[in-house]
Amino acid sequence: MMKRIFQSACIFNALFVLGGALAAQPLPKVQLHPVFPALTLEHPVWMSEAPDGSDRFFIVDQVGRIVIADKGTDGSKTNEFLNIVDRHPNSAYEQGLISISFHPGFATNGLFYIYYNQTNSNPQGMFPCRSVISELKVSADDTNRADLKSERILLEVPQPYANHKAGELTFGRDGYLYLGLGDGGQGCDPYNNAQNSASLLGKILRIDVNSRGVIKRGTNIIALPYGIPSDNPFVNEPDMGGFGARHEIYAWGLRNPWRYSFDRQTGQMWVGDVGQDLWEEVDLIVKGGNYGWNVREGFHYFKPGPPGAQYIDPVIEYPHKPELLKESKFPQHAIGACVIGGYVYRGSKYPALQGVYLYADFALGTIYGLRYNDGQVTTYGTLLEQPKNITSFAEDAAGELYVLSYDGHVFSISAAE
Repeated sequence: MMKRIFQSACIFNALFVLGGALAAQPLPKVQLHPVFPALTLEHPVWMSEAPDGSDRFFIVDQVGRIVIADKGTDGSKTNEFLNIVDRHPNSAYEQGLISISFHPGFATNGLFYIYYNQTNSNPQGMFPCRSVISELKVSADDTNRADLKSERILLEVPQPYANHKAGELTFGRDGYLYLGLGDGGQGCDPYNNAQNSASLLGKILRIDVNSRGVIKRGTNIIALPYGIPSDNPFVNEPDMGGFGARHEIYAWGLRNPWRYSFDRQTGQMWVGDVGQDLWEEVDLIVKGGNYGWNVREGFHYFKPGPPGAQYIDPVIEYPHKPELLKESKFPQHAIGACVIGGYVYRGSKYPALQGVYLYADFALGTIYGLRYNDGQVTTYGTLLEQPKNITSFAEDAAGELYVLSYDGHVFSISAAE
C-alpha cells in the first residue's frame, strides 16, 4: 500500500515538475510562409476549413465575397462560394462581410452562417446601418456554391456608427452559436452600450440555431428565428416593459472584440478586445463576465463607474505608447495600437509552440505569444516583427495556424528553427 502511495506521489511530482517546465519554457520565434500565392483577394478578414473532410478553405473577403481554395494548392484554381458585393456591405472601413461559421452538422445539412453589415436606405433616428447575421445553405447542385435564396436572417442589430463592428461567428463545444459585437462605434462608447444589459452592443452573444424561441417586448410576444440557451446569464431577468436585459447576452463590457477562439484542449474562450487610445487587452471570456469597458480600459480606469462594481481583469495588456509600459503589469511587452485575437496552438508540427496563445497587432504587424498556467501569464513576448497589417488568425482541422493580411495574402505559421 505504501509502495503504491509512494509511486503515485512520484508520478504526481513528475507531472507537476513537467507542467512547471512547460509553463516556464521560453517562447519560440515564428515565421510566416505564403499560402495560396496565386490567389487574388482584396481584404481577407477570415478563413475557415470546412468541417466535412474535404480539405477546403473558405476565405472571407471583406468586400462581400467568400472563395474556396483547396488545401495544398497554390490558389490558382478557386471557386467563388458566395458573392454579396452588390449589397455593398463594406461601405466603411470596419464594416463588410466579416466571417463565416459552419453548423456542427454541416457535412450532412449544408448549413452555414455569415455576418455582414448593411447601410439602412432610410435611416431612422440614430441608426444609419445594421449588422446582419444570416443562416444559408449550400446549393443542392454544387457543394462549392452557396444558395443565396436560402438566406434566413436570424438577427439584425441596429448600429449607430460605422466602426466597432467586431462580427465573428463561431460554434462552441456546446453546439451554440457565439457572436462578438462591438460597442457601436464612434469613440468612448457615447451611448454606454457596453455596460447596458438592454443593448446587444459591446457583448458576446450566444444563441441556439436549432430551436425557435419567443421573447416579450412590453405587451408583445415576439417569435424569434433562434432559441436562447436556458443557462444564458440574463435569461431569467424580467422584461421591464421591453427595456430589460437581453437574454442573448453571454458576456459584456467589451469595446470591439475583434477575433476570439476556443482552445480546442481546454475549451477556454480567448478574445482580443481592441482598446481606445491607450491600452489593448486579451481576455478569457466566462459566462456572465463583465470586462469593464467603458469604465475600464485594460487594467486601468477609463472613467468613474458605479461604486462596488466588479469587473474581470484581462489576461494581458499592452500600451500604445512606450512611456506607459511602467504603468503596466507587463512592462516587457511591446507596444501596439490594435490587438488581433488569435489561437492557442494545439497542432502537432511545432512542439515548441504547444500551448502558446498567439495574438497580433494590426497597426504594427507584430505577432506576440504567451503561456498561461494556473490563472496567470507565465511567459510572454514578441514572436515576430513584420510589416503587414494582420487582420485575422485562422486554424485548420489539424490545429495548425495561419494569418491573413489586409493587403490580400494568406500565410501559414511555423516555429522558427
